[in-house]
Amino acid sequence: MIKWNSSPAPAGRVAYVNGRYLPHGRAGVHIEDRSLQLGDGIYEVTAIVNGRSIDEEPHLDRMERSLRELGMAMPMGRAAMKLVMREMIKRNRVKNGLLYIQVSRGTARRDHPIPETPLRPTLIMTARSQDPELSEKKRTQGVAVITQPDQRWARRDIKTVQLLPNLLAKTEARKQGAYEAWLVDGEGFVTEGASTNAWIVDKDGHVVTRQLSNDILPGVTRRVIFEAAADAQLAIVERKFSVAEAKTAREAFISSASGAAIPVVAIDGVPVGDGKPGPLARRIRELYAHKAGIPG
Repeated sequence: MIKWNSSPAPAGRVAYVNGRYLPHGRAGVHIEDRSLQLGDGIYEVTAIVNGRSIDEEPHLDRMERSLRELGMAMPMGRAAMKLVMREMIKRNRVKNGLLYIQVSRGTARRDHPIPETPLRPTLIMTARSQDPELSEKKRTQGVAVITQPDQRWARRDIKTVQLLPNLLAKTEARKQGAYEAWLVDGEGFVTEGASTNAWIVDKDGHVVTRQLSNDILPGVTRRVIFEAAADAQLAIVERKFSVAEAKTAREAFISSASGAAIPVVAIDGVPVGDGKPGPLARRIRELYAHKAGIPG
């Protein structure tokens, strides 16, 4: 049951926890919440542009899929979820930024097996602003990536809160002055970024990204890029590509909720193409923005 709080929004950031809107600094979950102690939870992140959650429906589609794969229930109906999402954007006065949603299985005495009796799921949300100038800088100047071994679990298609290998890879990227880490499987093929999907434009001019499987997360921005490209009759090839091929590609880019087709201009210090953002990344970003209803 949702406990609506009609009181005025407090100063500063607001968090949502199980039906209550709370000051961000005072929000919390039970000490035996299974996401806290066992990583037994999933999450979603949506972009906020001009005060509106972007790609809302496909993000909720993926949330429901992740929950089904783990045998967890939705914490509330989709219509109610949308109302809370809009209220969070409003209360945090976010014009451009990110909305974070996390669902855990709930609270129970710590034990590895999933409880036989269904628990009440824990739902939390936070929202924060982002500097649009920094996002524009990434789009216009491009970013560098490094490569790291992919050490994650075998069900990367589920968007769980088990992100330790991702954060270690991302931290190493920052240490080396890069924005992102591309994760590489045992055969030398790129799976995806630590928090993004990976793309290249190969030597023949084809836009290439790894095919969907348990090896990668089915990115929502990736999905909308495919839809936008199909509308424009721009073909995308789904296949594996190696680190070596990526370093000799015409272009490379990444996609995630925080940005579509952000150009990659260097991989492990090796310039991609001429070391500058390329035309196809720019074209795909424009197609995505049109499809997602983002003003130019």
